[in-house]
Amino acid sequence: MTATVIGIAPMMLSLPYERYVQTVHFLRPRFDPVMPLANGLTVLLDLLLAITAGDGLARAGFATAAVLLLCVMGISLTKNVPVNRYVMSLSPAVQPPDWAETDPRRRWRAWNTTRTALALFAFVTNIVATVRLG
Repeated sequence: MTATVIGIAPMMLSLPYERYVQTVHFLRPRFDPVMPLANGLTVLLDLLLAITAGDGLARAGFATAAVLLLCVMGISLTKNVPVNRYVMSLSPAVQPPDWAETDPRRRWRAWNTTRTALALFAFVTNIVATVRLG
């Protein structure tokens, strides 16, 4: 997700319509199956550790990380996935006449930055909780 924030999203903003749509058509099938699985498994592991870890602060850390990742998943499902579906419905060869008003790139980028920050915070929280287990 961090690579998307620092590299892919800025590149997408610079592309003309046709190349942007082609790029999304190329990237989405490669990224979409991975992220829900990785986030979902991490939430399950965090919840398991929040229940079973011996240290109270570690349990709280794992629970916090799970909540943060659930927020990431919520943003993905309600904000980013609808944009991705919209772009996947577009033809690179036919730019909509209202593209200047409906171009979703800046909105997608803002939500992606938010969920990336939450995911990084969850990652750091998991590290701290794991260190607590010593």
